[in-house]
Amino acid sequence: MWDDEQEKWYFCVVDVVESLTESVNATDYIKKMKKRDPLLAQGWGQIVTPLSVPTPGGKQRVNCATAEGILRIIQSVPSPKAEPFCKSQRLFT
Repeated sequence: MWDDEQEKWYFCVVDVVESLTESVNATDYIKKMKKRDPLLAQGWGQIVTPLSVPTPGGKQRVNCATAEGILRIIQSVPSPKAEPFCKSQRLFT
C-alpha cells in the first residue's frame, strides 16, 4: 500500500511472513518469532504500523511495515527464503 503523505510503500507483515515461512498460521508464527527475538518484540511498535486496508470484505486494520521494517522482520525468519533479503540488507547498512 502506498502512503501519499509519507511517500513510502507499506507491506502487510502477515503476508510477508506467510510467504517466507509457508506457515499455516502466520499470526501465530509472528508471536513465536517475537518471543525468540526480544529486540524485535521491543521495537515492534516502531516497526509495525496498523493501517486501514481495503479488502474484498471491506476495510480492515492490517499490521504493515515499510521496506526497512520488513527487512528487520525478515532478519528474524530462519528460512532459506529469507536469506537473500538479509544479504541485500547488508548492502544498504
